[in-house]
Amino acid sequence: MTKAPDTVTDALGLLATDGYAAEVQLIDGHLRWRAGDATCTPAEAVVERVYRFEGDSDPGDEMVVLGVRDPKSGTRGALAMAYGPAADPEVMQHLDLDDRRWQETD
Repeated sequence: MTKAPDTVTDALGLLATDGYAAEVQLIDGHLRWRAGDATCTPAEAVVERVYRFEGDSDPGDEMVVLGVRDPKSGTRGALAMAYGPAADPEVMQHLDLDDRRWQETD
């Protein structure tokens, strides 16, 4: 098992080298991969990696970086977003991740 990344930038770089190169965005209730035409609902997406970062001095600095895969096309990408008090409730609701999926993994 490799060492967990120390920063959001490190996590995005690690995911990119492991094949999660496409940027993923939540648009109109669907995850969209910038590279290609892959789209799926958040409930359909497979979250394969989760890296969570605590804000050392500011809870508003909390972030989560997800390595996600579109199950239909196999396209993999990274989604970075605020976590904790600064999280967008709509995004969190759409992702609907249960505790099992939120475990920090590598």
